[in-house]
Amino acid sequence: MKRTWLLFAQTVTVLLAAYFVVATLKPEWLNRRGTLGGLVSVIEAPVPGPAPMAPGSLSAAAKKASPAVVSINTSKAAQRHPRSNDPWFRFFFGDQGDEQPQMGLGSGVIVSTDGYILTNNHVVEGADEIEVTLNDSRHVPAKVVGTDPDTDLAVLKVELDKLPVIVLGNSDTLQVGDQVLAIGNPFGVGQTVTSGIVSALGRNQLGINTFENFIQTDAAINPGNSGGALVDVVGNLEGINTAIYSRSGGSMGIGFAIPVSTAKLVLEDIVRDGKVTRGWIGVEPNELSPELAETFGVKASKGVIITGVLQAGPAAKAGIRPGDVITSVGEKKIDNVQELLTAVAGLKPGSAARFALQRGGDKLELDVTSGLRPKTSPRRVPQQEPE
Repeated sequence: MKRTWLLFAQTVTVLLAAYFVVATLKPEWLNRRGTLGGLVSVIEAPVPGPAPMAPGSLSAAAKKASPAVVSINTSKAAQRHPRSNDPWFRFFFGDQGDEQPQMGLGSGVIVSTDGYILTNNHVVEGADEIEVTLNDSRHVPAKVVGTDPDTDLAVLKVELDKLPVIVLGNSDTLQVGDQVLAIGNPFGVGQTVTSGIVSALGRNQLGINTFENFIQTDAAINPGNSGGALVDVVGNLEGINTAIYSRSGGSMGIGFAIPVSTAKLVLEDIVRDGKVTRGWIGVEPNELSPELAETFGVKASKGVIITGVLQAGPAAKAGIRPGDVITSVGEKKIDNVQELLTAVAGLKPGSAARFALQRGGDKLELDVTSGLRPKTSPRRVPQQEPE
């Protein structure tokens, strides 16, 4: 036993002595070293193995959603003045033939392996040429399948194989405070991911779209992000980024996205019919205020007051009059103008729906057969990010 212990002690002593000598004379043998340009010796850390995801990291969501987010570049031919060939016009105003084509930039989201892409209407509106750039650097021309200015959505189609597709989430389950990621191509710098939370839900009366039900977020959204994806912490699509509130042109922490629940309905209509079909009854609605209630002699406290009715329109034919307060459409309670617009838009043209209303102190129910909502004329949207 004593001999074995002596042998062990001698072995340890020799190893320690050898380590001391190597550490003193050849320390590089104990450290992984490299060189920069073959001139400077540096010490490099060993290559780490696969590490578990850091707590709170959203990298998995970004990796899942990013391949399906594309960059959209548009061009519009320069518009020559109709009198640009007139010698007198050219004498006073110069040659107008050197105008450059207008270029645009935005983002989009691939939602189908068939090549359908969701984006904003204002990204592609009036464009003569549209080019889509995928995250894997593939370029392909795109054509417009249809647009819906009322929600500022558009559907494009590309002919390309092996397309990455985003998973559609359920925006109706979002709650204020939920973490989200905004993915797009701001200012053309390349695909960028920013994070934030859901700041508010159901934002409306912003003057951005006809039908507004925005998700508000503080995830940084800048020009070029329009049409990009707002995704949840697992990478599912929750909204299409569409606008920002800004005094400088850049992000101020107030961005708006169209819920995916709305985008799905628009996508289905456009793919099926090439357009979105909505109901219409021909009234001018206003928020019910004490002043308007007193003016029309109405005793209602909830609902939407009708201040104008189109002659020979669906509402007029059904018996709705100025001063009536609509309180419900079918089974849907109506508390504000946006809810009335959404409820009426959801009616199938040519079908009848039961409207509950109050006229003076009386409560009535009328069957109204909705018509087809007229096409919205192009308009400039205030506070919307330029493309």
